[in-house]
Amino acid sequence: MQLINLKETDTQLVKLIEAVAGGEEVIITRSDGTAFKIVRVGAVEAIPKFGSAKGLVIMSDDFDEPLDDFEEYSS
Repeated sequence: MQLINLKETDTQLVKLIEAVAGGEEVIITRSDGTAFKIVRVGAVEAIPKFGSAKGLVIMSDDFDEPLDDFEEYSS
């Protein structure tokens, strides 16, 4: 566990985040005695918005037309 003063975090933030990512516990203390723990949060999943793919999918004009390969089955 690392215990570090808030004033020292300005120059060491990247190092502290890497330590937390590696499983180490990091506690930041303030001069008034308040302590804060840096914790790793899992990956944030993107939530797709309705209509966000508009214009990305293009269908041919004959999409609904019967296929020539299946003519004998449609009789």
